[in-house]
Amino acid sequence: MLTGTTLATPVAATVDNAWKLRPARSSDLGSLADLLNEEILSGTASWTATPKTDEEMAHWIVQRTGAGFPVVVAQDAQRILGFASYGPFRRGEGYRQTVEHTVYVAPSARRRGVASALLERLISQAIEDGHHRMVAAISADQVASISLHEVFGFRRVGHLPEAGKKFGKWLDLVLMMRNLT
Repeated sequence: MLTGTTLATPVAATVDNAWKLRPARSSDLGSLADLLNEEILSGTASWTATPKTDEEMAHWIVQRTGAGFPVVVAQDAQRILGFASYGPFRRGEGYRQTVEHTVYVAPSARRRGVASALLERLISQAIEDGHHRMVAAISADQVASISLHEVFGFRRVGHLPEAGKKFGKWLDLVLMMRNLT
């Protein structure tokens, strides 16, 4: 659990203190691409079908951080365990105080509190940055992710049946939102 954080909701899992959170660095690009690509190729947390290159990840990080949005990694002594970020929910000035986030955790690092710590850090940063709402768009089959978000005060605000398709199967999208102010 992050010290000094004033969130009203507890971390959902036991935190393994053998790792730490920090801002992403350019030296992380290969690890971030590998982690995301594992999910792209085998899971439904990302509905993208084409793996990302290191150059695409570099562009994404520069775009995010250049716009003032965080990119945070969880790292142990050997490797990146997960990463998280938030950015614009939609284009247009009227949406500027609502952000959408993403959290990815390596399969071997799940159930160790990594996703909880990353999400907690994003929520804290979004509050500090003065955002009003945080949105999560989650594949309905990602039950653990939905449960994690509920623990952190997100509520279901929408369900889009068959909003996307991956691996030849239609997927539903659950929209969740948390008030930050």
